[in-house]
Amino acid sequence: MSEREFDVVIVGAGLSGIGAGYHLQKRCPARSYTILEARAAMGGTWDLFRYPGIRSDSDMYTFGYNFRPWTGGKVFADGPAIRNYVETTARDNGIDKHIRYGHSVVDANWDSAAARWRVIVEHEGERVEFTCRFLLLCSGYYRYDHGYLPDFAGMDDFEGAILHPQLWPEDAAYAGKKVVIIGSGATAVTLVPAMAETAAHVTMLQRSPTYIAARPSRDAIADTLRKLLPEKMAYALARAKNVALAIYFFQLSRRWPAFVKRQVIKLVRDELGDEFDVEKHFTPSYNPWDQRFCLAPDGDFFRALKSGKASITTDHIDRFTATGIRLTSGEEIDADIIIPATGLEMQLAGGAQLRLDGTPVAAHDLFTYRGMMLGNMPNLALAFGYTNASWTLKVDLTFERVCRMLNHMGRTGTDIAVPIPPDDLEPAPLLDFSSGYVRRALAYLPQQGAKAPWRTYQNYVQDMLSIRYGRLEDGHMRFARAGEYAPRLTHTALDRDAAE
Repeated sequence: MSEREFDVVIVGAGLSGIGAGYHLQKRCPARSYTILEARAAMGGTWDLFRYPGIRSDSDMYTFGYNFRPWTGGKVFADGPAIRNYVETTARDNGIDKHIRYGHSVVDANWDSAAARWRVIVEHEGERVEFTCRFLLLCSGYYRYDHGYLPDFAGMDDFEGAILHPQLWPEDAAYAGKKVVIIGSGATAVTLVPAMAETAAHVTMLQRSPTYIAARPSRDAIADTLRKLLPEKMAYALARAKNVALAIYFFQLSRRWPAFVKRQVIKLVRDELGDEFDVEKHFTPSYNPWDQRFCLAPDGDFFRALKSGKASITTDHIDRFTATGIRLTSGEEIDADIIIPATGLEMQLAGGAQLRLDGTPVAAHDLFTYRGMMLGNMPNLALAFGYTNASWTLKVDLTFERVCRMLNHMGRTGTDIAVPIPPDDLEPAPLLDFSSGYVRRALAYLPQQGAKAPWRTYQNYVQDMLSIRYGRLEDGHMRFARAGEYAPRLTHTALDRDAAE
């Protein structure tokens, strides 16, 4: 086996890629693997994002790996703490020795004759080829090189600094400055209290409200369990408790949205007082969990508003001016710094082109299988987490299933594992979310089906039972030897006759 030939190639050395390496080492120790990372450091999101206050918006007892207890204490850890958690996990398990930095995957072609993926990588200005039996995409769901930035009128007229959170400069100075943050998502809700500590004033400018809820920064039950029980047992119980609470709240929101909405808004009023215009600034037009909830650890966002060092404005932007932003209402907001926390640009496979026997494949023509594979794409899995719960809950299950498949293929002497969608599968959008970044990307993302196992139910317990314990040969997954399965493409989509 050459230095560029492996059983498994993992794309991305972030939270998902390091987790994939651990599961492979533990469950498939005879399988060789490498991790290809486009950037110069591991950590993915948690190394890239450096804006003030960067932290997880999921609790660390479910966002942490199922095999490595989170012992940092804070429920919502900051970016450096999460990056350290990923790095120490990689180092302690020898996973860091498998990482190749500066290797950007640009093309991946399935070679049916060889039953191998041929992965084209850009490295130091040259293109090189890696081959593998199984390709595991752990590069996340958004573009790393830039975020989403609307074309606001008059941006060139603004005489101050425009700083996008995804490309935050190390030398950014905002102490004593007037700051306007555009957006109302998790990034904006994180930035406001962090910058308000030293800025002259911070204004969060939103087109429409979002749901924001205060949560304690410490988990009293988890802290008590750690004092009474062994570390791993305490972590497992705290994790199970938080999984159950998340599922309960999501189901409650879906079944009785009006009730949940009233309760969330009531809690905001309790935080801010009756004199604050909660109806205007904190009452969304959509139901709870049609978009992700924003969390404020210990109510830090609300404290910043009450202190007067931060404020919130709900309006639309007319244009940027030399000294700030003019709104459609005619109001002008002065600013020294404008931060467009306007979201991400989603993409699949880190932007690499997927091919089957040389023919390009459009992701939108594909159906997701169990939220972890793509129909008619052999020996390919992708790490894609939950929208209503912690990312890591789902990707841990994905890696367990991949290892089960690899071991099954080893026992049966098969080379190929490919999910075959039925001809009558009714398509549905991959993500049932109304967030702007999701709506902008739906035309480029795979679809899901209307029924299992092609539908993603966003339910950890249901997935755990089916992915961890369900039959591998479930009537939709085909295992074959090299040469027994050769997928073909038409001009628009995969020809499902290849399954015949």
